[in-house]
Amino acid sequence: MPDIGKAWDLLESLWRQVRDEARGAPETQYVSDRGLREAVKRIVNSRTKSFRYVFPTQLIAKAVDPALDCRSLQAGSGRSRAFDGRSVASKVVVPFDAANHRVLGGSTDPYVNNPLRVGMVSRTHEGSVRDKQGWRDLCHVLGTVERRHKAEFTTCVLKQVLLEILHRLEATRIEYPVPRRVSLDNTVRLIQDFLSVRSGGDREQAVASALFEVLGRHFGIYEQVRRRTTTAPDTATGQVADIECLHSGRVVLAVEVKDQALTSAHIDETLGKARRAKVAEILFLAQRGICPTDEEGLPEKRRREFELGHNVYIFDLESLARVVLAIAGETARTVFLETVGRHLDLYRSPLEHRRAWHDLLRSL
Repeated sequence: MPDIGKAWDLLESLWRQVRDEARGAPETQYVSDRGLREAVKRIVNSRTKSFRYVFPTQLIAKAVDPALDCRSLQAGSGRSRAFDGRSVASKVVVPFDAANHRVLGGSTDPYVNNPLRVGMVSRTHEGSVRDKQGWRDLCHVLGTVERRHKAEFTTCVLKQVLLEILHRLEATRIEYPVPRRVSLDNTVRLIQDFLSVRSGGDREQAVASALFEVLGRHFGIYEQVRRRTTTAPDTATGQVADIECLHSGRVVLAVEVKDQALTSAHIDETLGKARRAKVAEILFLAQRGICPTDEEGLPEKRRREFELGHNVYIFDLESLARVVLAIAGETARTVFLETVGRHLDLYRSPLEHRRAWHDLLRSL
């Protein structure tokens, strides 16, 4: 029987690693064999719920104790290296599933289901299984892991499974319960609570892009708001800043969103791109304030840039939101709350941020 504590620690560690690596490099894969990857994807998204649980469970057990046979489903099967997968599932994978919005299906005891009431994952049992393709996929992947019998390969396959679980999680649809009306104070308080958690700028950009979309729509000063994802540099997207507001296809306002103290170097970098793109209006949302060592020289820098044809504005996001949403009125506030949710989905924000917005809206 694998050590449950080690199994839980391993799952948490690999889950963090996979999330971080996938966010930094969306093309990340851990298994080179395309056929094996496709089988992994099919199992994680299987119509047979129990298969979604047995898959990571068997691999976690093998990764913790390489001597085990990851095809084994019951300790009493009479086979060497057998173990009871049900205990690992109930104490490790089921809590993991519950903590991640029941991405695998919300089962509390998946090993009691009929497909798993056999001694091991083997093609000899295929005749008694309704989902024959899913069972063949399980036999193929787990059988390959056993034949390789290498700890590094087992870990790579497990990480590929977690990567597909992450993709499944990101595709999970969340409903955002926007109230019919909301006060200005409650709206600003909600923004403050949402931005109190560091997110590498993801939450700030979602709120800011939604705010500028509402601003443009309400006052008719531009027709389109375009933002980049937090994982893509401006040089890769060709954008002047994190958010661009366009009128008649031309960028009329560039907005740079900072979840760290704004520095003179940040301003110079964005201004360089604005000059090349011939953008005159540049706004910085300095959510964490201005770097103390650069604060004194900012008035002179802004004066020089004005003389060169650039208007440089610096606000914090919450203060700007209060003014905009007060002037735009009550209807615009509900539109804003809806738009934040839409932008979180549109730009594929991690589920934890989308879920946080959902929970905060429910608390209103």
